[in-house]
Amino acid sequence: MPDKKIKALLFDLGDTLLDFGKLNPGEIFRQGARLSYDFLKSCGQPVGSFKYYCLWNMAALQFRRLISNITGNDFNSLTLLRWAGMKKGIRLDGQQWRHFAWLWYEPLRKISTVAPDIRETLTKLKNSGLKLGIVSNTFVSGCSLEKHMEQVGILDFFDPRMYSYEFDFRKPDARIFRIAAERIGEATENIMFVGDRIDKDIAPALKAGMRAALKTAHTNAGKKIPDGAWKINHISELPDLIEKINSG
Repeated sequence: MPDKKIKALLFDLGDTLLDFGKLNPGEIFRQGARLSYDFLKSCGQPVGSFKYYCLWNMAALQFRRLISNITGNDFNSLTLLRWAGMKKGIRLDGQQWRHFAWLWYEPLRKISTVAPDIRETLTKLKNSGLKLGIVSNTFVSGCSLEKHMEQVGILDFFDPRMYSYEFDFRKPDARIFRIAAERIGEATENIMFVGDRIDKDIAPALKAGMRAALKTAHTNAGKKIPDGAWKINHISELPDLIEKINSG
């Protein structure tokens, strides 16, 4: 009889490990634009007026997101920002470009929260022998996401860390779940996927043969949880849930 105990956990990132809540994209963009514009000016770069700077970057972002929606492929925001900047004569070194990308992301970091006991919870999961990984649909550069995770003290818990812009597909494509299983080194039936989206996380994980736990969030409010999945309100519920499943 095959061993179906849970041996690994794969997590979504936004509104699962890092809670952002409902966002005001326009305000987030304006704040990021101001921070990054001021940085470029301090470096003596040819940024022009702030209004033109906002319009240029907004156009580049909207065009690239349109392409992503058509193709189903995400993009790396750092690559896009570097391209848009260099088109306007901006020249930075590698570290400065990474900092530039971080400044665009920082307004999101400022409004985000994590559970106060998240390190304790992740430590319990690790100490019980579970492997932990991340699979996130995102165009935000990994250097920014990982800086954020490092700041809140959770980065080193996760290996692998997979971001959709690294692939030619994204969740709910079955291929990203198969690759995640290969990278974490466990069969799909021994993996639980934890996420906040039914359509992108829970349903495709179940279809791939994984277990799944839906974390309560505004993204799934009022929606029916799929058959075969568990629902949790907090990440801290996972150690007891997995112990219950594995002892059943």
